[in-house]
Amino acid sequence: MSFFKNLFSSKSNATFDLSQLEVDMHSHLIPGIDDGSPSMDHTIAMLAKFEQLGYRKVVTTPHILNDVHPNTPETILGGLADVRAEIKRLGMKIEIEAAAEYYCDESFLPIIERNEILSFGNNYVLMEFGFLSPSQYEAQALFNLQVAGYTPVIAHYERYPYYFGDFKKVDELRERNIQIQVNLNSLAGHYGPGVKKMAEQLIKNKQVDFLGTDCHRIEHLTILESHLSAPIFKHIEGLTLKNKLL
Repeated sequence: MSFFKNLFSSKSNATFDLSQLEVDMHSHLIPGIDDGSPSMDHTIAMLAKFEQLGYRKVVTTPHILNDVHPNTPETILGGLADVRAEIKRLGMKIEIEAAAEYYCDESFLPIIERNEILSFGNNYVLMEFGFLSPSQYEAQALFNLQVAGYTPVIAHYERYPYYFGDFKKVDELRERNIQIQVNLNSLAGHYGPGVKKMAEQLIKNKQVDFLGTDCHRIEHLTILESHLSAPIFKHIEGLTLKNKLL
């Protein structure tokens, strides 16, 4: 763990205080079940960094993606129990819950039908699309989730190039109680200039319901920490976010 201790040794000169968010609702912290944390040591290091940054809770959201990451409520909740046991053993204060990040393809609709959904907060369900083209299942999945009593949350909305600049669609979605989540590292330019521009405009338009780290590894948190003095982060203070209600 000496490598990770070195990451925490210096204080940040950040102007935006992440403790204002209180809860992170998009991350990949359960070891070994998707493309996130590879080990329990790495998970604990990330949780320690979350604590240092001021978060009181994380809702971790492993991928559920057909044959690539074929997770189930059983695999996710079993992994959550292991992480909680280690947190308790180490005496850490941060809370952790688990939901999932559902990929919107043909395998998602039967999951909704069987009511095998892992939600968070007030029946929120995190779902993502492919980055090349819109999902043909988007409209049906959103409708089915709402009929089943869930509130869809579209993950990292700013990362879908086919929605760049279409802020009218964002308004239409939010009017239907479909929530918009933006990745904090999009504001840091981590995913490229087009994504950064879209994320900044969503923030300035106040068209964001949740902010998340989408943390897969500890470097995502150190990148975020190093960009918190960027002017766009001051605009977050003017948003009405749902993070702290979780």
